[in-house]
Amino acid sequence: MTVLVGIDVGTSGVKALALSETGEIVGRAEREYPLSIPRPGWAEQDPEDWWRATEAALADLDVEPASIGLSGQMHGLVTLDEREQVLRPAILWNDQRTAAECAEIEERVGLERLIQLTGNRALTGFTAPKLLWLRNHEPDTYARIKHVLLPKDYVRLRLTGERAIDVADASGTLLFDVANRRWSDEVLDALELPAEWLPPAHECTAIGAAGDQAAGALGVGVDRPGPLSVVLGTSGVVFAALPEYRPEPEARLHVFCHAVPGTWHAMGVMLSAAGSLQWLHDALGNPRREQLLAEAESWEPGTEGLFFQPYLQGERTPHADPDARGAFVGLTLRHDRGALTRAVLEGVAYGLRDSLELLGVLGVEAEVGRVSGGGARSELWVRIVASVLGLPLERTSADEGAAYGAALLGGVAQGVFADAHEAVEACVRVSDRIEPDPGWQAVYEEGYTRYRVLYPALRMLQG
Repeated sequence: MTVLVGIDVGTSGVKALALSETGEIVGRAEREYPLSIPRPGWAEQDPEDWWRATEAALADLDVEPASIGLSGQMHGLVTLDEREQVLRPAILWNDQRTAAECAEIEERVGLERLIQLTGNRALTGFTAPKLLWLRNHEPDTYARIKHVLLPKDYVRLRLTGERAIDVADASGTLLFDVANRRWSDEVLDALELPAEWLPPAHECTAIGAAGDQAAGALGVGVDRPGPLSVVLGTSGVVFAALPEYRPEPEARLHVFCHAVPGTWHAMGVMLSAAGSLQWLHDALGNPRREQLLAEAESWEPGTEGLFFQPYLQGERTPHADPDARGAFVGLTLRHDRGALTRAVLEGVAYGLRDSLELLGVLGVEAEVGRVSGGGARSELWVRIVASVLGLPLERTSADEGAAYGAALLGGVAQGVFADAHEAVEACVRVSDRIEPDPGWQAVYEEGYTRYRVLYPALRMLQG
């Protein structure tokens, strides 16, 4: 049997999948590693942890793969010296230390020009601000940099000895000319960063790799404009493939190269989706998750006027605001932990609706979504999200996220499939479909109108 392996270098651990060439999962392995928070708002990891976990996961799979595809957390900064040795812990996508450097980038390049070139504004999670932070705060380390990689590409280096990156992951560095699918000399010059630090950039299908969101979308069958990818993971994503480069004028959406050559994608990202439910679960003393969801189901849509704003660690879409904060609004004596849970489910759904509305600005006409992530296992939550978005949501038979898409890309790169479309046709199958609840939709339309008032009102209180 031809075995395709996909590796996803995530924030909490590595996932490795083994697939048949018709998409059946024939093996899986996961290895966890720690996250370091040396100061409030910082997030770092040791790249060697990624490699050790990858080696162990591949050993656990115990297969002879025809191909290995890679995916992983985006935006993280790995700095190497002239001997390709790691200089310091990697600074991750959820690190918030670079607000001043983001302002510096937008001033040096010009905000409008930055959006034209990269499809994005400067956000704290992206790679370029991290480099400037090192230059400003750790000049000795900065002076020793010879190579810059993203997390999964460090694993590639250890696995193959090759320094390379795919266009989807490169799009998240803020150093990439996304329209022309190459590094941006203009941005590099404006920021005074050496082009020779950066690895060669390739199409995803050429090297069997993509950033986690592009790979995850491919893994649920979003290989062309049409269905959306709706992710209910730690973060929440609404993702649409685009036939051409089309940045959102205010960069409230991310616009990157897609994993399929000649296409791009736009996505809204909220930082705390299933992460919000995990926070509530922990704060309530770790009750059984199934019990919490059952209690939430006993409440009617709208939760008697209780709202949750899911900005627990700042936000990206639609508010590029690292200082945004979460809140419950409208609490009464009647609200119990089931109500709090339902309000969290609904608040995350409203946050995803913000992204869907912005995709409409780019001309995306959505008819169906493919839902994935840990939150997609909850029938209640998927029904709420479908009703808030006004879209039927489909689940696929394999809900394995970016590792599944990485395996498909690896298969394309090694010639198992002719292209990404053939890989999707061969491997991705819809298992069920959840329609919006007509009775809930009217409640949620009114609720969404009220939800949109929360951010500006609460932001005023934060000063």
